[in-house]
Amino acid sequence: MKVIPFKIPKSSKELIRYQVDCQPYFYDKLHQHPEIQLSCILSGEGKLIVGDYIGRFEPGDIFLLGRNVPHVFRSDDVFYQPASKKQSHSIIVFFDLHAFGNEFWTSEELQESKDFFEHLNGCYRVQVADQDSFIWQIQQLQYKEKLDKVLGALQLVDVLMRQATLQRLNLGDQMHNLSEREGKRMEQVVQFLVEESHRQLSLEEVASVANMSREAFCRFFKDRTRKTLVTFLNELRVNNACHALLHTDQTIAGIAFSCGFANLSHFNRVFAKTIGTTPREFRRQATITKV
Repeated sequence: MKVIPFKIPKSSKELIRYQVDCQPYFYDKLHQHPEIQLSCILSGEGKLIVGDYIGRFEPGDIFLLGRNVPHVFRSDDVFYQPASKKQSHSIIVFFDLHAFGNEFWTSEELQESKDFFEHLNGCYRVQVADQDSFIWQIQQLQYKEKLDKVLGALQLVDVLMRQATLQRLNLGDQMHNLSEREGKRMEQVVQFLVEESHRQLSLEEVASVANMSREAFCRFFKDRTRKTLVTFLNELRVNNACHALLHTDQTIAGIAFSCGFANLSHFNRVFAKTIGTTPREFRRQATITKV
């Protein structure tokens, strides 16, 4: 299967595709597709990487992705362990704007929806006043057929347009609509960084994964992520550290070293710069919230 572009399994005239992903871990390759994607996480945790954004996903999260936006929902390492009984479960609604041809969207009644779709040029976190009710509404789409299915999907779009808060996650558009060659190269690099971020990595080693010189790789990577390799790696490691602080009893020093930081003082500085608080305070606040 080619990572980029990614082919959604549907007929060429299918406006709406409802998909259920229920498996040990989510598809873990950087990929893009021309369909707009509404994803709802029911179970499973991990990292969402979209362009210059690295963040967590967890049950209850809803994300909206525009057309041809490279992304990957990478499940946490525990989900890959052979003995793990954990499951990753999400429901996804794909909107194919070209299934009925361009004329379908030229009517006055659909102009507002057309404008809404056309301005989706990144990844957004979706928040509505009653998140559980909206998730239930998404789930009901699986039981609808034909015209009811289309109407149900348009009702979801209406909620997104009028009731939801859409928080833009990625800031730049450099990774929008990558060529297949660029996409494969970025997928290899991102996959390598996610899997090897726990240890010290040199620029030469990462550049070799992309089969590029140091100088060429630095330009390539920054053009597409708006970040240097060091910044991207630090944010990836801090993301892993946040998860460890919340879900393990490891010492802060132990977490720092296990996430790839060479020393504790550097970890504390990078964490505070990225999150806005110290690791100790982050853990303390999370503990208070749970209580």
